[in-house]
Amino acid sequence: MRKLYSVPLALAGAGAATFGYASLVERNWFRLRRFDVPVLAPGRPSVRVLHVSDAHLTPGRHRLIDWVRSLDALEPDLVVNTGDSLGHRDAVGPFLDALGPLLDRPGVFVYGSNDLYSPTFKNPLRYVWRTSKSDYAKRRREPDLPYRELASSLRAAGWLDLNNRIGRLKIGGLDVEFGGIDDSHINRDRYDKIAGPVDPQADVHLGVLHSPEPRNLDRFVADGYDLMLAGHTHGGQVCVPFYGALATNCGIDRPRVKGLHDYNGAWLHVSAGLGTSPTAPMRFCCPPEAALLTLVPREGPTSPR
Repeated sequence: MRKLYSVPLALAGAGAATFGYASLVERNWFRLRRFDVPVLAPGRPSVRVLHVSDAHLTPGRHRLIDWVRSLDALEPDLVVNTGDSLGHRDAVGPFLDALGPLLDRPGVFVYGSNDLYSPTFKNPLRYVWRTSKSDYAKRRREPDLPYRELASSLRAAGWLDLNNRIGRLKIGGLDVEFGGIDDSHINRDRYDKIAGPVDPQADVHLGVLHSPEPRNLDRFVADGYDLMLAGHTHGGQVCVPFYGALATNCGIDRPRVKGLHDYNGAWLHVSAGLGTSPTAPMRFCCPPEAALLTLVPREGPTSPR
């Protein structure tokens, strides 16, 4: 009888240990990724871009708040927030506190679905065979999170709202043109509002979006954007060693679920994100992250273009 029960008990113990690690350890094991992105003309000064995404912040996540505040020590020239900042209706204040001194730096932002809609419980296994986009279509309810308050606070700090908008900033001696869209996951993306060739007079062109849907990425590339920045995927959130992400929750392919990649002749950076939905508070083989992207001059074959 002892042998009969020993295997199930061992499996249950291993499962409990894995869940404990994923929810208590790795979920708070924040990482900074660093990449050089060769998108500038020879001789132009390099600039540092801090990419943050998917905080899904709830009040009380003090480790996350303190870690994000510490990123100001990197002295980024620009901060890009690709959405899903909120995870609770009282999270605007804590999120602004997390950004802290970063708000004094140039910044841009777009929304994710969870900036508008509060999280609801879902079976996480469903992500293996379908995305969560249909969940929003079924709900068809009014947004219940204070996304307008979030936007007005960020705009008051001087950050550009790029939800279906074009924008422009002087960053570290560079003339930077931006094109951004609202979240395609809830059908708020309107690329036609920003469509058209980029301005060749700008030094670099950045596309900003929450969900890296290929149909939008293809249009950014066709219009001449050098680098697209996105989030949403959580890098898969729960990954299998030596295999990677089980799902991307959007149309992007698994190999490009996170990190810096060539995308049809341009660069694409997908952030694995800082947080998780409050209803699925775990990460496995996919630590939370922010990224410091240093835009540098092109050097022949190192650039996709």
